[in-house]
Amino acid sequence: MASDRRLQVLQAIVQDYVSTKEPVGSRALVERHQLGVSPATIRNDMAALEDAGLITQPHTSAGRIPTDLGYRAFVDQISGLKPLSAAERRAIETLLRDAVDLEDIIDRSVRLLATLTHQVAVVQYPSLHRTALRHLELVQLSPRLLLLVIITDSGRVEQRTIGCTLELSDEELHALKTALNAAVVGKRLPELDQPVSELSALVPQEIEPLLATIHEELKQILQSESVDRVAMAGTANLARTPSDFRRSIGPVLEALEEQVVLLKLLTEMTEDEAVTVRIGSETHHDQLAETSLISSTYSAPAETLAALGILGPTRMDYPATMTIVRAVARYISRILSGEDDS
Repeated sequence: MASDRRLQVLQAIVQDYVSTKEPVGSRALVERHQLGVSPATIRNDMAALEDAGLITQPHTSAGRIPTDLGYRAFVDQISGLKPLSAAERRAIETLLRDAVDLEDIIDRSVRLLATLTHQVAVVQYPSLHRTALRHLELVQLSPRLLLLVIITDSGRVEQRTIGCTLELSDEELHALKTALNAAVVGKRLPELDQPVSELSALVPQEIEPLLATIHEELKQILQSESVDRVAMAGTANLARTPSDFRRSIGPVLEALEEQVVLLKLLTEMTEDEAVTVRIGSETHHDQLAETSLISSTYSAPAETLAALGILGPTRMDYPATMTIVRAVARYISRILSGEDDS
């Protein structure tokens, strides 16, 4: 059917333009692709694609390049993502296998994504106001100095040093730690006020100031860490392909500095663990009108935590980038779930 063939022609134009950076002509399509029709038929198909708004001619006597609508049609027909190459799989496994905590996982992941895709990588941090406490630890540093360690179910570790007005024995410290864990484990941070207040009524009076200090530290952690943020790497990759932007890349860089823009997009694009693609004007942000964002979510058991993604010019290798984004998201989810990646 003509529509099927025209989709093949569109696919060929996208693939050639991504690889060559040059507008694609009918002669090049005939030479590079086995489309099984004459050059005249290819020209007719290209004219139909242009009329449909899927390709355009950047200037007179040039070949054709995909439009945002053309890229969307190309992405929508991708029925299945290709598997990772052996080198890509080794790179992901090697870099992420020995990560020690959430901060390390995110730092390694964002650098890995930027390296594998040669684009800008963004990884969203899980917000502590959406996660629950997994464990609380109290460590005696000196007779009147304690280390408070808070571990969340997202893998985040927070530490605070707190003073103590009285010296606690090992037994007293252990009893306080046990009582605190019984009260707060499994609770989300905004839900801690009531159980901690109830606990304060049960502990000896001389322990209440210490408990109040611990409670205050928990609230400060919530206030300082509940704001969503992202890690970013590979911004310099944009400067290596300035011809991909009809305008200056300045507006894109400004948008990247405003993390709220990326956070809003990533939040909007989270759909289970699917790979989501927004192309050009679909970002609904003028500064990103010449870019595409490919994202997926990473999660721990029973809860989606955050998103990660790749931002680059609309002329990008969508199938390969989608594969890498999905793979890295899955590896992070396995690590946070405590699964064996080997």
